[in-house]
Amino acid sequence: MAVEKIVIVGGGLAGATAARTLRAEGFSGGITVLAGESHHPYLRPPLSKEYLLGQAGEDALPVVPAHWYAENDVDLRLGDAVTALDPAAHTVRLGDGSRLDYSRLLLATGARPRSIPLPGSGLDGVSTFRTVDDSRRLRSSLAGGGRTVVMIGSGWIGMELAAAATAYGNQVTLLGLEDVPLGAAIGPELGGFFRALHESHGVRFRLPAAAQEITGSSGKVTGVRTDAGELLPADLVVLAVGVVPETSLAAAAGINLRNGIPTDASLRTAVPGIFAAGDVANALHPFTGEHHRSEHWSNALNGGKVAAKVMLGQDAVLDTIPYFYTDQFDVSMEYSGFPSLTSGPPAVRGTLEGKEFIAFWQREGRVVAGMSVNWPHAGKPQKAIKALIAARTPVSALALADESVPLDQLLAEA
Repeated sequence: MAVEKIVIVGGGLAGATAARTLRAEGFSGGITVLAGESHHPYLRPPLSKEYLLGQAGEDALPVVPAHWYAENDVDLRLGDAVTALDPAAHTVRLGDGSRLDYSRLLLATGARPRSIPLPGSGLDGVSTFRTVDDSRRLRSSLAGGGRTVVMIGSGWIGMELAAAATAYGNQVTLLGLEDVPLGAAIGPELGGFFRALHESHGVRFRLPAAAQEITGSSGKVTGVRTDAGELLPADLVVLAVGVVPETSLAAAAGINLRNGIPTDASLRTAVPGIFAAGDVANALHPFTGEHHRSEHWSNALNGGKVAAKVMLGQDAVLDTIPYFYTDQFDVSMEYSGFPSLTSGPPAVRGTLEGKEFIAFWQREGRVVAGMSVNWPHAGKPQKAIKALIAARTPVSALALADESVPLDQLLAEA
């Protein structure tokens, strides 16, 4: 019998976790991880938070220690780009023209920063943000303080970067297309909470506003002109307008695409022997019966585990409730649930003014998402929120907002 060979395209959290799970589950065949970057697989959340702020070092980034790969007979190839897939022949082609055959293939190609066709985007001092190299460069630029920064993008990454830049003593102006930052993600009330938080630390907002051009002199950025005609001075501009799934390999190989690579709940694509996980996978979720593509680390972590087990013939589905977190200034936030199911204002336990609260979103009386901010009371609110979502049982909005009703009592009633 031929030796089983599993090839993982992508050196991020999903790919590295899949390799680790394969070995943990007893797979003894060949594992090759093809990483486009020259770095060992690393975690992305610290890049815009504690690593960028200098509060965490290099040891906070690796998914597993560098020595793990050789010790577990995993062929990790850094900076080795895949140029083509041949699903019929079960091969991948590398940049040097060589080919690798596979028994099963995992596409964990992640996502890339969204580009916007702005005049001046090639000037020195203009950057996107995605990789550890991006974080290192930005930290070097921000750490001395005294810079004038224009942040283009009012989503989670843009807001985290604005907080970090401000913490270093820089003046930040943030542009976004929304009326309220984070409005599309968490609604106007809670988006307004984060805007007020940033403004209290000196961040200035231009909302809604779009960058029309980036101005410069002698090849160096000097400002950003908005669609309202305002010229904002800048010696540093960061484009943080989201990411798009990296599907070019899949598209060229004829794999069906729909907001990434569609998969079933076990992360199988429509092509036999090929799986997808992480940012690139648009997976069917058993809870909603709909496809969801998540760009958060917990999805990559859990997706890597599920894909590995299914490649080994086990029964596994990606049924975990989505989760992410953010740290901005003195606010620590955690969120669990399905943003696509939320609408209308949430039920709020605690006070936004006191920066200690839990927000619950409901659909037909059932909790579908919950966000905790600096929650000081005993217990783990995210565990309770996930349990309420999983229960699928209607809960009174008044009880959700009533601090005298313990979270575990809500669970008992759900």
